[in-house]
Amino acid sequence: MKVVIAGMDGYIGWPLSHYLRWRGHEVEGFDCFLRRQMVRWAGGESVTPLRDWQEVPFCDLRLRRSGSPVQRFLEGADVVIHLAEQPSAPFSMKDMDSAATTANNNVVGTLNLLWAMQEVCPEAHLVKLGSMGEYGTPNVDILEGEAEMVFRGRHDRMIFPRRPGSFYHASKVADTYNVELACRAWGLRATDIMQGVVYGLGYEHQPEGKLGLTRFDVDPIFGTAINRFCAQAVAEVPITPYGKGGQTRGFLPLRDSLQCLGIAIENPPASGEYRTLNQFEQTYSIGELAQQVQVAAWYWGVASEVRHVENPRAEAEAHYYEPDHQRLFDLGYVPTRDMQLELRELIGVLREYRDRIDVEALLPDVHWSGERRRVEYLEA
Repeated sequence: MKVVIAGMDGYIGWPLSHYLRWRGHEVEGFDCFLRRQMVRWAGGESVTPLRDWQEVPFCDLRLRRSGSPVQRFLEGADVVIHLAEQPSAPFSMKDMDSAATTANNNVVGTLNLLWAMQEVCPEAHLVKLGSMGEYGTPNVDILEGEAEMVFRGRHDRMIFPRRPGSFYHASKVADTYNVELACRAWGLRATDIMQGVVYGLGYEHQPEGKLGLTRFDVDPIFGTAINRFCAQAVAEVPITPYGKGGQTRGFLPLRDSLQCLGIAIENPPASGEYRTLNQFEQTYSIGELAQQVQVAAWYWGVASEVRHVENPRAEAEAHYYEPDHQRLFDLGYVPTRDMQLELRELIGVLREYRDRIDVEALLPDVHWSGERRRVEYLEA
């Protein structure tokens, strides 16, 4: 199949292009390199060196639909993978401009891509990367797909309700409803992947069997908690879970994320069908995650301290979290890496780039209240 990746320069996009070529697909892609610019605006830099800009064609999804170059990239596509979005919750909560940039890039960019597909490749399969964060943490089981809604004796099946925890996640919720509408209105087929937190650095399928490395951000704006914890362990500074560390999320290794995306691509929904897949392997609390990083660092002879800091986010310290994620397993997903193996490899690679970790920039200064200051350590 001909696969086009929007957002090919990113953390997942670049290794995914190699994985799909290894699977025998014809792969093309494009990017506007906004992620690189935004990380630098936030004062960060990928710990691992980045590839040359010239290796990925430029295309700005944020352009208005009229006269957009998106269409020429989509001609003849069987699958369109949409990864071209601003991915940071803290960035979206920083100030008005950042919130507006997030909404414009993500919501308008997705609409632009939907209209381009409707005009150029209406039979193609859209694989859209969503987020488990769209659901939030409701006090009920999170269903995968539709939920039975009953009110005053009347019932219907509708998309499972969303309760986003940031303006970034709210933009992803808007994407979900726009994609589902495009399926109903135009007969597009789409898989909306609600992805958990992906971690890891290495990917295979490289010339001569070498291990490829993708970008790795550890700053508090674009670096995930697990990225920061690993960088803190390598730099031998305290690992800093937010609050009491009871917040729970779903996680999966990068290699298994690539496998899941490949499965979604090779098992498309019917024309006009909107399909949701919840993509994660296991759930961990942030406190448990810190402990996992501690154990992995000890494998390399590094003794790490865990010190809790105040939580800059507006979220429950502990909560019920029971999301369904059976559909990918039914389609053939088989986990290949456990968290300890992946974290040991990750920390081993990071040790080679220790001098590229900015220790002073590992603690967040964006609070959901709008305040700007570094978080403080909590009393033991």
